[in-house]
Amino acid sequence: MLYLFTFAKFCFTIRAEEDISLPAYKGAVLRGGFGYTFKKIVCIQRSKRECSECLLNKSCVYSYVFETAPPEDTKVLRLYRAVPHPFVIEPTLNGDRIIKQGDSIRFNLILIGRAVDYLPYFIFTFTELGKQGLGKNRSKFTLEKVEAMGIDGEGEPIYTRDSEILKNNYPLLDASQLNHMDRRGNNNNIEVEFLTPLRVKYEGKITDTIEFHVLFRNLIRRISSLYYFHCGRELECDFREMIEEAKSIKTSSIRLHWFDWERYSTRQKQKMTLGGVLGNVQYEGNLEPFLQLLKLGEYIHVGKGTSFGLGKYRIREK
Repeated sequence: MLYLFTFAKFCFTIRAEEDISLPAYKGAVLRGGFGYTFKKIVCIQRSKRECSECLLNKSCVYSYVFETAPPEDTKVLRLYRAVPHPFVIEPTLNGDRIIKQGDSIRFNLILIGRAVDYLPYFIFTFTELGKQGLGKNRSKFTLEKVEAMGIDGEGEPIYTRDSEILKNNYPLLDASQLNHMDRRGNNNNIEVEFLTPLRVKYEGKITDTIEFHVLFRNLIRRISSLYYFHCGRELECDFREMIEEAKSIKTSSIRLHWFDWERYSTRQKQKMTLGGVLGNVQYEGNLEPFLQLLKLGEYIHVGKGTSFGLGKYRIREK
């Protein structure tokens, strides 16, 4: 069903040239700094506030990555101004707020579909961001290396600061490789641990009641949109039937709490407080039909704010 849903995962290692002060949620400063620097690098009509006003918006890499508009003949998301971003920046999950000079931190980048071709732009942008500085004090850093991550979690260096040459032999992953969950396990009982704030909507509102069908609705909507707009394929399944099946999955245990974090929006010129749930939920029922989609969600995340790294979760079979 999803063998043509292609993506790639990369691990970036940066070294602090001076002390870096970071917010409680590091994804905000990584994604914000990246977006601002990326536009400065590639935009040739900076006087245009919106990409939609630019003559080159349909051929611009920034517009594609950050403000992809649905094609006029699209079959889905016709009423939306933009479609889901084809990337996820996963911040480190440790609680360190200060990165001392000389210390290194790592974060992951997931690129989806056609966006994999633009990896050099991401590497160059983070190199330039290091020169401009990160965080409220604009602290400098150096991009030390980039590793391509395999499905087994092993990394292979494809770029280093010393060589500044990008190797092109990194693995392209697809959803069919995610069938490696242990089928000998109990697929009728899983635990989902939300590692970064989860913001999902149900009936038009952000909810902190994460029933399985609510999680699945948001996940399948995201997967189908990414598949269509960035991989060029339609997800062939009976959405209504799967959602009805998802309603039969019961919540056996729930340990969630709300986490608020704040970011400054350069575009909107204001601080924004965003929140989501963290913690664990256990689900029981016939989960077999959903496992591949759930495993894919571990890579591409779910809900709102995924480009900041929100909605990251991990599945454990019980």
